[in-house]
Amino acid sequence: MIEPVSRVEGHGKVTLLLDADNRVHQVRLHIVEFRGFEKFIQGRPYWEVPVLVQRLCGICPVSHHLAASKALDLIVGAKQLTPTAEKLRRLMHLGQILQSHALHFFHLASPDLLFGFDAEVAQRNVVHVAAVAPEVARKGVLLRKYGQEIIRHTAGKRVHGTGSVPGGVNKNLTRAERVALLGEIDAIVEWSREAVGIVRGLFEKHARLYESFGRFESNRLGLVRADGALDLYHGGLRATDAQGKTLFDHADYQHYYELIHEEVKPWSYMKFPFIVEQGTEAGWYRVGPLARVAQCDFIPTGLAEAERRAFLGFDNGAALSAPLGYHWARMIEMLHAAEGIKELLLDNDLSGGDLIVRGERQLRGVGVIEAPRGTLIHHYRVNEDDQIVSANLIVSTTHNNQAMNTAVREVARQYLDGRTLTEGLLNHIEVAIRAFDPCLSCATHALGKMPLELELVDAGGAVIDRLVRG
Repeated sequence: MIEPVSRVEGHGKVTLLLDADNRVHQVRLHIVEFRGFEKFIQGRPYWEVPVLVQRLCGICPVSHHLAASKALDLIVGAKQLTPTAEKLRRLMHLGQILQSHALHFFHLASPDLLFGFDAEVAQRNVVHVAAVAPEVARKGVLLRKYGQEIIRHTAGKRVHGTGSVPGGVNKNLTRAERVALLGEIDAIVEWSREAVGIVRGLFEKHARLYESFGRFESNRLGLVRADGALDLYHGGLRATDAQGKTLFDHADYQHYYELIHEEVKPWSYMKFPFIVEQGTEAGWYRVGPLARVAQCDFIPTGLAEAERRAFLGFDNGAALSAPLGYHWARMIEMLHAAEGIKELLLDNDLSGGDLIVRGERQLRGVGVIEAPRGTLIHHYRVNEDDQIVSANLIVSTTHNNQAMNTAVREVARQYLDGRTLTEGLLNHIEVAIRAFDPCLSCATHALGKMPLELELVDAGGAVIDRLVRG
């Protein structure tokens, strides 16, 4: 059992279950805390929800803010936002993608990738990155800072803003703000290209390790635009299997519950979603950058699309099933976000004054967005008194639940030596979990930093070894 997992958001524990031959046959990533947002927002007026639910997370609050707003757009009858409102929301969302991807890669993942999975514990942190590669660390900090500035200008605050409201937004961007943000964007785009190059270079250098580490095949799920392009803000649901065969396409996410169900298991507060048509055993899937980049038809910004094609073609597509491929895909998306921000900042609609739409009231609404970590679903019902009566949230890390368990199982099978847990095994398992950029506080609805406990259980159910980091 590993407890705690480090350099991820939230609390968790991993149990490795052995068979009679002392081989790992099952892994359980336990999420051991509970938050209960779906219950305690019941009875609150619907217009409070976009601000309330983003308290799920301090890392990706914009994603919850926007997913809730999109659901409540339907409840207030806003079927089509004004151009100004939609573009401001898209800009806010791209700022979120940029800052979150930069934070994860440079602060959380880069120590593993730059120094190796077996590096000394004292080296596996961003402080050592800054000491050894100060320019890389500096650009990582500035990339995140710029994304946070985009959020501050569009949402009002860097964390837990209020800019998006049911039916639109409550502020626009002045021309002066746009000019100031445009002054830095070319450097942001260039640094994002360099970040893609860093990951690509690591894959070229360590191809055999990176391609085999925790490797598994799975279905994929994500939003795509009507023409099949990557769209992180809106679109229809597309699911493909491991061979790229389409399971469903451009599905209306208002009826997601007809396509996706959630299984509950007694050892975790995190549910296990699956595609209904395929059942619980075969229907699980992965979401997030690796799924999105793999199954979209193209990325609608030139530099990122060129990098996507290089990624897909690398070693005959070998990175597509490798958990460490998430890092490469994540940096391609960061580049796309930087390009998209530049395009939007040049659009005069951002400074328009028509911000809110209202229409015929409805009693339910579903909002779906591609959060940094993957597909995020918010589903609400209200009563005639404007109170929330039910809510269902399926967050990105929940979608990836079985995928993370599978990746950890494959790593444990490869690196567990006998019946003893080691620091090296613990870090390899953390590397596998960290590739998905999990936000366990979102997925379980829990507070605190992420400890990781690793427990080894024999075929008879006895704990034969335990390792704790905290």
